[in-house]
Amino acid sequence: MEHPKYKIALIVGAGEGLSASLARLLSAQNIRVALAARKIEKLGALCSETGARAYACNAADPDEVERLFGLVEREIGTPDLVVYNASGRTRGPFVDLVPADVANAIAVSAYGGFLVAQQAAKRMLPSKHGAILFTGASASVKGYAQSASFAMGKFALRGLAQSLARELSPQGIHVAHFVIDGGIRSAARTEAADRPDSMLDPDAIAQSYWNVLQQPRSAWSWELELRPWVETF
Repeated sequence: MEHPKYKIALIVGAGEGLSASLARLLSAQNIRVALAARKIEKLGALCSETGARAYACNAADPDEVERLFGLVEREIGTPDLVVYNASGRTRGPFVDLVPADVANAIAVSAYGGFLVAQQAAKRMLPSKHGAILFTGASASVKGYAQSASFAMGKFALRGLAQSLARELSPQGIHVAHFVIDGGIRSAARTEAADRPDSMLDPDAIAQSYWNVLQQPRSAWSWELELRPWVETF
């Protein structure tokens, strides 16, 4: 069976880490890329490198998300691959957390995922083709102390992904959730010299996303856990 073909990708919550690695990989596969973030000023170099276009969008605002999809459709084309990579958090002792900050964190991590996936699914269902990918974290399955808002948001996002996988997979849309269980390596966050490969390489994560996208529909994954070889479960 042929591997699924994707033509236009939209990455929501784009930044300089995993999203950048995904943009590079997808553009190398001749997939046109749109990047969405609250602030797009830092995406200029990545757009120049990959040919991507950047769009400002608050993923937790229904009107902005609908507008985003409309713009991408008009300027590039209808996305058949959508990645939700946005998240929000506020840390601190539980009794000290500010309710408004917690509500915002949950809105970005989970409600935004719903809004983006809904707009994506509306466009994918007529052709019975497409993929919606969600980026999770250790907090998707483990709630850590002083991190209640992040756990609530990521647990909800995982539940959304599981529900959508059961509903949309039989209609030809591949839905997958990725548990990124460990720190992601970056220029600002490097691993100790005596602990090589103790952090996740963003390019390696992107390759795993691509591998899932290439799965024949007779053997689809709805979830994949990724962690460094030395990370504890």
